Amino acid sequence: MDVFIAIVQILDSTIRLSVPLLLACLAGLFSERSGIFDIGLEGKMLVGAFAGAAAASVFHSAFIGLGMAILISVAFAMVHGFASITHRGNQIVSGVAINFIAAGSTIILGQAWFQQGGRTPALQPGERFDAIVWPGAEAVRGVPIIGPIYAELISGHSLLVYLAFLMVPFTWWVLFRTRFGLRLRAVGENPAAVDTAGISVAWLRYRALICTGILTGVAGAYLSMVQNGGFVKDMTAGKGYIALAALIFAKWKPVNAMFACLLFGFLDAAAIRLQGSPLPIIGKVPVQFMQALPYILTVILLAGFIGKAIPPRAGGVPYVKER
Repeated sequence: MDVFIAIVQILDSTIRLSVPLLLACLAGLFSERSGIFDIGLEGKMLVGAFAGAAAASVFHSAFIGLGMAILISVAFAMVHGFASITHRGNQIVSGVAINFIAAGSTIILGQAWFQQGGRTPALQPGERFDAIVWPGAEAVRGVPIIGPIYAELISGHSLLVYLAFLMVPFTWWVLFRTRFGLRLRAVGENPAAVDTAGISVAWLRYRALICTGILTGVAGAYLSMVQNGGFVKDMTAGKGYIALAALIFAKWKPVNAMFACLLFGFLDAAAIRLQGSPLPIIGKVPVQFMQALPYILTVILLAGFIGKAIPPRAGGVPYVKER
């Protein structure tokens, strides 16, 4: 039974750690399906985390913090769109610039506003999203097998966790069952054909980036208002890049993206769980190696799958209307 409890606890940590990756991965799915390669997911998550924690601390409201995180992330997405869609700039350069601006501005503004070395004040109850306990969770906790699954895996997560996993079927429905999704996928494959049909390529791609900004804002808010209870320097720690690797591994499909992010979350959870613990045959593994496991997997997946996964044909290429 102790082994089962340990497995449930690892799976619970897997769910919690995979949420920001999943939201960022779905965000990248919208932009890349429209033909906009967005390496700036990391920066938009970071500014979302800072804006959410700062607004929640000042206004003492978690929902105001979430709204501000979304607003600022969408604003950064529009900057990326202005550079790469309106002015047809290099999408990689634009994304990298957003990451640099986000990394520097969050520290400078955090120090100027709160004088805590770039951090925001620790969020108090009501300023962050607390866990939601489902009916009967405590009553069935002691029931073998069913109790721990219901009380730990299903119950006890914040609103943003449930929202993240609900976004998977919603994203699938939007992309594959709506007119907007059909046009979005078409503009990522053949923007000239979409333009010939009288549909604005630029406006479709801007709307895709708005979706990207919303999801990265929620991902950033989750990091600072659920996981950490405040903003700290560079708290995204490469999650935006891992989300891009998961997106390539998932071949730009929402359900596959969820499982890819759960895999990364599981590795992260296992690394935390096994730190300092001796493994059979291998013995004690250095803590640094366990912490590096998710990033090692990112490199392996990119090296092994980037040649096999076929991205949208118009991805990364500015559209120039033929005259």
